Amino acid sequence: MASSHDEKKQYVKEYIRSLSAIEECIEPYQEQKRELRSEFRQNGWLNTDEIRAAVKAYRLFRGNFNIDEVVDNFNTISGGDGS
Repeated sequence: MASSHDEKKQYVKEYIRSLSAIEECIEPYQEQKRELRSEFRQNGWLNTDEIRAAVKAYRLFRGNFNIDEVVDNFNTISGGDGS
């Protein structure tokens, strides 16, 4: 733990510098995600709601959920047939 106010301020500055560097590195990937969403919407492949549902399904999958169960549940809720 930081023992003095000046020491705490130094840690805050260091944290902000590190956070800024990380966010700078991430920004090109964030832009790619935005472009990907735009491309799929512009081409009529998926609408905004479908993209959101796909992202949610992906995040569930990353959480070690069984993707087949996620798709089945999605189809049950959305009335889809799974194709």
